[in-house]
Amino acid sequence: MTQELNIVHTPRAVERLVGGQFVMDGAGVRINRVLTESLQRRLDPFLMLDAFGSDKPGDYIAGFPEHPHRGFETISYMIAGSMRHRDSAGNEGLITDGGVQWMTAGRGVAHSEMPEQSDGMMEGFQLWLNLPAKDKMTAPWYRDIPNTEIPRFTTGAGVTVQVIAGASHGVQGAVQREGTEPLYLDVNLPANASFEQVLPPGHNAFMYIFRGQVLVGEKPVPAGRMAILANSAQADGVRIMAAQDSRLILIAGRPLNEPIAQYGPFVMNTQAEVFQAVEDFRAGRFGA
Repeated sequence: MTQELNIVHTPRAVERLVGGQFVMDGAGVRINRVLTESLQRRLDPFLMLDAFGSDKPGDYIAGFPEHPHRGFETISYMIAGSMRHRDSAGNEGLITDGGVQWMTAGRGVAHSEMPEQSDGMMEGFQLWLNLPAKDKMTAPWYRDIPNTEIPRFTTGAGVTVQVIAGASHGVQGAVQREGTEPLYLDVNLPANASFEQVLPPGHNAFMYIFRGQVLVGEKPVPAGRMAILANSAQADGVRIMAAQDSRLILIAGRPLNEPIAQYGPFVMNTQAEVFQAVEDFRAGRFGA
């Protein structure tokens, strides 16, 4: 990718800001569900984004005991803290500060995510990425990506970017996906610095600010808010300026434009496929 291809000529605007809703999940973990089911069509291929962050053990210590998934991928990004993953296919891994676990549930896996700490800060995100219909019954797969293996670069303005998926400014991310072409960046901006990222016009895109405050055009976006970026055939990317020291995740992907049939942790294309997923799970056919 040449430097010219990184220049944004017509930036996207903010369509709207979303605050999310605080819910209890797992065995009693307090999270902010930012991308909810009502936004799945608008932000296709993304199904859910949970943000969590607390230094109170009671908010996270119960973790997420064994539960099933089918039909999509989960991307767990641990900003701070340690989480142990185990699943019914015999996989096990530990995500620590700055690490990522990318899991393809595919045709079905039951797994647990449990804290490996009894105090201190635990902060991070879990993103659900849909799978194309042709890939929903693929074999389960996962990869733990330590922070040291996440590609990164620093711009001339002092902006540090970690490229979890996709590509930015010529740097290829840790994970690539042909079907959904996800972009997943962690962008750390000093005060008054700006950053721009080219985005294909047809891709849905959003960002979540978790430190400071940024400006997208004239629109301020404070910490704890998701900004959905407007789709436009003329826009070729996004331009972000930090009003103060700020940090955010920027996410984009190619929409699948396929039917979504969801029942909790099962995301398929038809209700019949969902019923089959429930039956297969009850029969113990996940991740054997």
